[in-house]
Amino acid sequence: MLTLIQNDPDVPPGSLLDVLAENQAPYRVISSFSGETFPSLDDVPAVIVLGGAMGVHEIDRYPYLVTVRSYIEEAVSRSIPLLGICLGGQLLAEALGAAVHSQKNGEMGIHSVAVMNSARMDPLFLGIPEHFTTFQWHNDSFEIPDGAACLASSPGCAHQAFRYGSCHYGLQFHPEVTKNIVRCWAQNSSEAIDSMRILEDFQRQEGAYSAISQKLLENFLRLARIFD
Repeated sequence: MLTLIQNDPDVPPGSLLDVLAENQAPYRVISSFSGETFPSLDDVPAVIVLGGAMGVHEIDRYPYLVTVRSYIEEAVSRSIPLLGICLGGQLLAEALGAAVHSQKNGEMGIHSVAVMNSARMDPLFLGIPEHFTTFQWHNDSFEIPDGAACLASSPGCAHQAFRYGSCHYGLQFHPEVTKNIVRCWAQNSSEAIDSMRILEDFQRQEGAYSAISQKLLENFLRLARIFD
């Protein structure tokens, strides 16, 4: 059964659950922050690791991140398809030996991301325009691991997506947020941001954002053979 790892109570799977329901794909959500036991990868066809407000280096405050990283490492070693979103992508990059930088290349709100020319035929980005609308909420950023391919970039953060091997993906942007999630993050943020502007921008771009995000998530589920 597809396993989603939720690392923060305020960073839920969001629209991912709608995509899974529409395609009648079975799944389970594991709350790493509450100490839930991770399922054996013998019974897991694919893994999605969600984001979180913490950084990959904050293991003293969030010791469960060690377990998440070990689970990622095992999934990679066993060639189990994996999608890491924001913190999840940073954890994947770190597990593969790449640097993750704190307080570098941060972005918040609606941003445009460009697919690299070399990635136009990558299974994750099939049917995705060269420039597409994303939602960003990160202060940290990852380097591209050795042997991985950079798939997408933006002016504010050069490394937006990468693929390692044939089926392990890290994203810096969020394809899963909903209006309610954006409202929660914006209103409760400790950052010096214009929360109303961020929410209004998202509402204006929600149609375009949602269509692209659904396509990208379906692409991953299809390459992971969760459905045809």
